[in-house]
Amino acid sequence: MKTELVTTLKRQATKILAELHASKEPVLITEHGQPSAYLVDVQDYEMMQNRMVILDGLARGEMAIIENRIYTQTEAKEKMSKWLK
Repeated sequence: MKTELVTTLKRQATKILAELHASKEPVLITEHGQPSAYLVDVQDYEMMQNRMVILDGLARGEMAIIENRIYTQTEAKEKMSKWLK
């Protein structure tokens, strides 16, 4: 992963963005020697967000199973019947 100082980002933003788009490699931005932010390609960011939504849904489903909040298909159809008409 590439690391850049925030001052370098300020001075060479166009160049850094061009390299980011070409390599698809995130850039760690540092301030005063400390990590401050990650610069990532828009498509990569959106893909990560979509993955988080899927993972959140899986986690909620696993929790429902653990808490025994599950229904058979017949039970689910009965509970959803008012919306499925």
